[in-house]
Amino acid sequence: MNKMIQFTIAGLLGLGIVTAAVAADITRPEEQILTRQAGYKFMAWNMGKIKANLAGDYNQQQVKAAANTIAAIANSGMGALYGPGTDKNIGTVETRAKADIFTDKEKVIELARQFVTAANQLAEIATNGDKDAVKQAFGQVGQSCKSCHDKFRAD
Repeated sequence: MNKMIQFTIAGLLGLGIVTAAVAADITRPEEQILTRQAGYKFMAWNMGKIKANLAGDYNQQQVKAAANTIAAIANSGMGALYGPGTDKNIGTVETRAKADIFTDKEKVIELARQFVTAANQLAEIATNGDKDAVKQAFGQVGQSCKSCHDKFRAD
């Protein structure tokens, strides 16, 4: 098995184990913030892998694995990690979420759906291996991320 696929599987398993371990205490606002940040960082790392492949030697298996990981995170229900009390810094745990993400539910749902759709499309297209199609789908995912960041994330 390709090392990148092994690392991706190991990362997903690790995220699952961490999620399971934290699940009992996920009601604590600081744990919700840390868990959602971990998910976004893992997703960003996989976005970086796709970007590197599009800019250099294209490895379809690496792109497929990264796209599948992004789709898995997109479909994981991360919205549940925006519970009461996660709208502000707690001790040393900081958040960049703007207050609007907790009040503008319609816009949050709209942007979340767009992101999930884009991530799922990227994963499907990455399976076929067409670099140009992946590049276009990757751009849609990036635009979806940016739309949410522009509206709901503080700099």
